[in-house]
Amino acid sequence: MQDFSALDGALLIDKPAGPTSHDVVDAIRRQFAIKKVGHCGTLDPNATGLLIIVLGRGTKLSERLMSDDKVYEGAMKFGETTDSYDAAGELVASLPVPPLTIDELNATAAQFVGDLMQMPPMVSAVKKDGVPLYKLARKGLDVKREPRLIHIYEFRFSSYTEPIGWFRVACTKGTYVRSMAHELGQKIGCGAHLKTLRRVTSGKFDVANAMPFEDVMGLTNAQLEQRLIPFLTLASS
Repeated sequence: MQDFSALDGALLIDKPAGPTSHDVVDAIRRQFAIKKVGHCGTLDPNATGLLIIVLGRGTKLSERLMSDDKVYEGAMKFGETTDSYDAAGELVASLPVPPLTIDELNATAAQFVGDLMQMPPMVSAVKKDGVPLYKLARKGLDVKREPRLIHIYEFRFSSYTEPIGWFRVACTKGTYVRSMAHELGQKIGCGAHLKTLRRVTSGKFDVANAMPFEDVMGLTNAQLEQRLIPFLTLASS
C-alpha cells in the first residue's frame, strides 16, 4: 500500500477579496515549503469564500474535486453595466432602474434554471489559441468565444433594495455568475453587474468549515497537518 505523508490532502480556505486563487496557492507553497499545491475551482479576485487547496498527492484528486457542483451567494447592482460584468470592470452603460419587486426578479431568474449554453466573458481565464481571454481583453480585443453547457439548479433572489438585489445560485462547475448577472440585467432592460460573490459550498464541502486565509498563513506545519483532510478520506468520499 502506498504511503502518504501528513501533508497529502486538502485544505479548506475562506478566501478574502483581493488575492487571486493562484496567489493563495503560491503563498501556501512558499510559506510551508510544499512543492505540489493546487486549487479546485478558481474564484475571481474580488470573490470570497470556499477555496479548496490540494497539497502533495492530494493534487491527483483536483480534477475530481473541481467537477463538483457549487453554491454561491451574492449581490448584483442594477442600472450599471461593466465590461467585465462585475464591480472590478469599467462602466460601459448606465440606465434608470425600473420599479422591481422580488417576484419580478425571481420570475426572470427562473428563466436561467436548467441547462444553458453560456458564453464565457472576455475578462476570464478561458483560453483562445492558448492565450487567456483576459489578456486579449486588456489589449482591447473582443474575440469569438465558444459557448459552454452549464446547468443551473437554483437561482433565486432573497431581498431587493434598489438598486441592489441579493441572490443565491446553485450550479455546475464552470458557471460564470457574473455572466448571469449581466444577462439578467439585459433581460430586465436596465443592465446589471455582479457586485459581490461568495462561494459557500463545493460538493460536500462548506465554507463554514474553512479557515480564513490570513489565519492559515499563521500556522506552523504541524498545525497545518491538523487542518488537512487526508488523501485517503478525500479519495473514499
